[in-house]
Amino acid sequence: MSYRDLHRQVLERDGWRCQVCGSMQNLQVHHLKLRSRSGGDEEQNLITLCAECHERTHRYNGRLKTYL
Repeated sequence: MSYRDLHRQVLERDGWRCQVCGSMQNLQVHHLKLRSRSGGDEEQNLITLCAECHERTHRYNGRLKTYL
C-alpha cells in the first residue's frame, strides 16, 4: 500500500476529524512514535490531527498531551 493510500485510510478510520479537538479542517496524519525515533508507517502508529494540534504536539516532543 502506498503512503498516500495509508494516509487516506487513517483519515477515514478517524472519521475525518482531529482526534484531539474534533476539527475537520486542515487535517494531517501524525506518527505517534516519530519516524526519527524509529516509528513506522503502520496504521496503528498514525493518528489524524488538525494542523494546530499537530504543531502543538511537536512542541511537546511528539507526544499527545492533555493540554489540548
